[in-house]
Amino acid sequence: MIFNTFAALFCRPAGRLYFTACRMNASVLEALRLLVERPARVVITTHFNPDADAIGSSLGWAGYLQQKGHTVTVITPSESPQYLTWMPGFEAVVAYRPALHAQVAGLIAQAEVIYCLDFNALSRIHELAPLVQAAQARKVMIDHHLLPEDFTDVALSDPAAAATAQMIYQLIEELGDKNLIDLGIGACLYAGFMTDTGSFRHPNTNHAVHRMAAELIAQGLQTSRVHQAIYDTNSFDRLQFLGHVLSKKLVYLPEFRTAYITVTNAEMQAFHSRTGDTEGFVNYALSIENVVMAVMLTEREREVRLSFRSIGDVPVNEYAREYFSGGGHKNAAGGRSPLSLEATLNRFLSLLPRWQRQLTGN
Repeated sequence: MIFNTFAALFCRPAGRLYFTACRMNASVLEALRLLVERPARVVITTHFNPDADAIGSSLGWAGYLQQKGHTVTVITPSESPQYLTWMPGFEAVVAYRPALHAQVAGLIAQAEVIYCLDFNALSRIHELAPLVQAAQARKVMIDHHLLPEDFTDVALSDPAAAATAQMIYQLIEELGDKNLIDLGIGACLYAGFMTDTGSFRHPNTNHAVHRMAAELIAQGLQTSRVHQAIYDTNSFDRLQFLGHVLSKKLVYLPEFRTAYITVTNAEMQAFHSRTGDTEGFVNYALSIENVVMAVMLTEREREVRLSFRSIGDVPVNEYAREYFSGGGHKNAAGGRSPLSLEATLNRFLSLLPRWQRQLTGN
């Protein structure tokens, strides 16, 4: 079975099926099988500022459904990073912007099934949220984040999964269609679980993703090319930006075993920063010896976004959820603040004494 933790089934109004942290129950598998076997107009969407797991799982699932005869449109609530544009099927992705509102609204309204991948709260899809919420389509969530909201008819939620791409791979297996995972689909899914495990080095790495990687390599997938496309293809501006951040904006607080980075909107413009250019910057802060928590605070037009990373038992998802309207995984989370960058930083710094025992053990 695809999930190896305790099975839980909750019956909800209007015939809804909800499964969380569960082994693949026969009822949910049958519900998904019925949706997959009947060709339909399908929309797949994922979270704002999509990463490799978001786009990889979406395009992987789209490629599979197209082989099953579905008409599929992948819609993202924002532009995607340039380093993901190589993925098979990416050229057909519709990225929402105000000028496309009528087109996107029409696609969502006409959909018979909407798959929500790699997010579990409508707020994560921004302007798409009211369109998805109002749609008459059957809605399915497939996600691996904690505390899912109830906005779909069928939900697969497994926080123990390393990535949503892992869940998609395993789901296709459970549906008996593993033979349909071709190299294009495989490359998309591999990109998802490779990045969400930090190239298979984070604690969420499990035997299942290693098995999948091995099977894809045996099939002929050149994983080194996927790695190169994502990690080793940088613009000159991005590398200069990274150098500026590390030399000028990185602050180390040894008394709290914490490091943080602040980036202003003006700095992003000065270095011609594009969507995804700051991805991974926070990990450099976390790599400092003795640091167990790193945070990057990025100024946007209407808010400040916070990216948290941690090591061991430091639950940054709890910090993000309680104080910065966010959430995520125990060691990787995000948040946002309506305050200025300076005020948000001061709030973050003022909270560190509350977390000192978890950060330092003292």
